[in-house]
Amino acid sequence: MDDLDRRLIAALRIEGRASLSALAKLLGVSRGTVQNRLDRMIAAEVILGFTVRVKDAATKSRIRAIMMIEVSGKNTKRVAQSLRGLPQIHALHSTNGAFDLVAEIAVEDLSEFDRVLSSVRVIDGVARTETSLLLAPA
Repeated sequence: MDDLDRRLIAALRIEGRASLSALAKLLGVSRGTVQNRLDRMIAAEVILGFTVRVKDAATKSRIRAIMMIEVSGKNTKRVAQSLRGLPQIHALHSTNGAFDLVAEIAVEDLSEFDRVLSSVRVIDGVARTETSLLLAPA
C-alpha cells in the first residue's frame, strides 16, 4: 500500500458510499485510478468489505461496555471460543498487558448486562474481569 491507497481507505472510512467520481475528485486522480486501486485492494483482501455505520440511538442495543478479561494459564483460545458464543459480545480482541482479551458488549438493559457479566465470569479459565460502560462519545 502506498500513500494514495491509505488516503483512499481514509476517505472510504469517512464516506463509504462515496462515488468513484467523488473519490477521484477528492484524491486528485482519475476515476479509473480509483477503480483500479479499489479492485486491487479487494482482490488482495486489504479491503474485506463495506459496511454501514448506524447512529447509536437507532440501534436496538442501548447499553454498551468494554470488558477487559484476564485468562488463567493457556486457556485463551478456549475462553475466546466461549465468549464468541455470547450474542451480546459484538467484538472480541486479543491484547497485551495485564489483560488477555477485550470484549465489546451491547445489551438492551441493565439486567441483561448483569447476566452477561455473570456469564463471562463463570467461564472456566477467566481469572479476572474489569468492565467499563461506554457513556457519551467524546
